[in-house]
Amino acid sequence: MQQLQRWRARVEGWFPERHLYVRQGGEMRAFVLSQRKQMIMAGGLAGAALWMGVCTAAMLVGLVQGSAADRQVAEAQAKYERWTADRQARMAGAGAPELAATVERRHAALALLLADASRAPGAAQALSPPIAQALTAATTSADPVRRLQAVHASQDEVLRAADAYAQERAQRLRTALRLAGVRPVSAATGAPVGGPLVEIDDPEMLATMLDVDPDFAIRIQRTAVDLSEVQLLSATAERLPLARPTAGSRQTSGFGVRVDPFTHRAAFHTGLDFAGARMTPVLATAPGKVTFTGVRSGYGKTVELDHGGGFKTRYAHLASIGVRPGQTVAAGARLGGMGSTGRSTGTHLHYEVWVNGRAQNPARFVRAGGYVPQGG
Repeated sequence: MQQLQRWRARVEGWFPERHLYVRQGGEMRAFVLSQRKQMIMAGGLAGAALWMGVCTAAMLVGLVQGSAADRQVAEAQAKYERWTADRQARMAGAGAPELAATVERRHAALALLLADASRAPGAAQALSPPIAQALTAATTSADPVRRLQAVHASQDEVLRAADAYAQERAQRLRTALRLAGVRPVSAATGAPVGGPLVEIDDPEMLATMLDVDPDFAIRIQRTAVDLSEVQLLSATAERLPLARPTAGSRQTSGFGVRVDPFTHRAAFHTGLDFAGARMTPVLATAPGKVTFTGVRSGYGKTVELDHGGGFKTRYAHLASIGVRPGQTVAAGARLGGMGSTGRSTGTHLHYEVWVNGRAQNPARFVRAGGYVPQGG
């Protein structure tokens, strides 16, 4: 008790009662800053400073992690290029000019593939380990000929890893789009593409263009096609409302026929309900444009987004709205705070997904989001 009394006396010494006098228009006004008010203000300032520090640290960590994988790929490719650059000087008396030329031509084709793969979401993280392992294997021998053979084998491993990454990611994205009711082939209209037609069943033409053997040319082309499909599917998935509209909230009501909480009779529920604490952040489930903010009958305070392609989402019963009509928002942007406005029995979010003017089951889109690979 004596220790507590000493602490209390010390805190009271930090925040003594203060009187402020303000002279305005010939009048003197007095304000009293009590000890309680001073402690509340100090606590608020400390909390704000802590929040700014946490946000700054999180941003810095995200920037460092986001660039580390790209640096690994760039460093690995630079090492390959250095090996190719000094090939003639080191292979002058090695007795393997034909193998060296083959490795150099295959490297040029792989460099084109890696440059294209770097634009695919998550490719840098997936390809960094096999590239690093290949580089390590290629430096284990002091014999120039054996080093060339190791590089030749490592090129096959890098190509195999790139193809495995593309096929696995494309399969997950196709599954997500099917669950969302979007045909994967429609992804081809997501971005302008074109170019001359080079049939994949013409190995001689491919080999001539890439200056490699026909088998390696076909493998390069097949992997490039798979990577292009990943980019198109990813671009389509990013435009769809596949994310959860709140973080950490539990679903309390589903889509379809249910017993109405007010009339206690069967009624159709056009969305999902997520329960949570008041002012829990409500997040945009996909990039889009704010088309409505305000009060709708039965919905209370509402935000509506247009994601393009006939997709729209609605977020209702909000306590507050943090966006304005016409504003463009990114996926995950805060739209407002969870509340209980409108026809509501308690604090929750009512979330709807509309496609071409018809309400859809949002659970299908949330479930599809679980198949979208992270990292892009």
